Amino acid sequence: MVTQGRPTAEELAAARDRTIPDVVGPGLRVLFCGINPGLWSGATGLHFARPGNRFWPALHRSGFTPRQLRPREQLELIPYGLGITNVVARTTAKADELTAEEYRLGGAALVERVERLRPYALAVLGIGAYRTAFGRRKAAVGRQPEGIGATEVWVLPNPSGLNAHYTLDGIAVEFRTLRESLPPQGD
Repeated sequence: MVTQGRPTAEELAAARDRTIPDVVGPGLRVLFCGINPGLWSGATGLHFARPGNRFWPALHRSGFTPRQLRPREQLELIPYGLGITNVVARTTAKADELTAEEYRLGGAALVERVERLRPYALAVLGIGAYRTAFGRRKAAVGRQPEGIGATEVWVLPNPSGLNAHYTLDGIAVEFRTLRESLPPQGD
């Protein structure tokens, strides 16, 4: 695994089908859920690690963190009551390499994870991934009418640089809407 700098082409190729550990802890306010880790994340072992991914800037601009964290600082999310997981655990170059069955199985595993961790909210970062994993073909961005137990479920824009439907500011607005809906920390 790469510990410093940019992964080489060989390291990226070797990262295919790896998994990376979730960032979770007790008392999560929000569990952010990516589609699946990309090769850059697989090579580094860090979530949303590819330069150009807008997760970390959107998290800061929306007010979830007091400064913009870097992927290598991902464990600093836990004291803020934030965590990271994925619908599908295995790394790929692009999300379109995943099958509908992988999404469905990942959705079922995600439900079990949420039931165990009991975050206040689950934020799935990608409308298509949510629709496929949970069989909700008409779901839209925002809070979903169906939760998982007591956990609210939100669908937010995918922060990948490949998502041309949203600017960084647009993503941050959606993240902020979720943040502003949360009870004060400590409640």
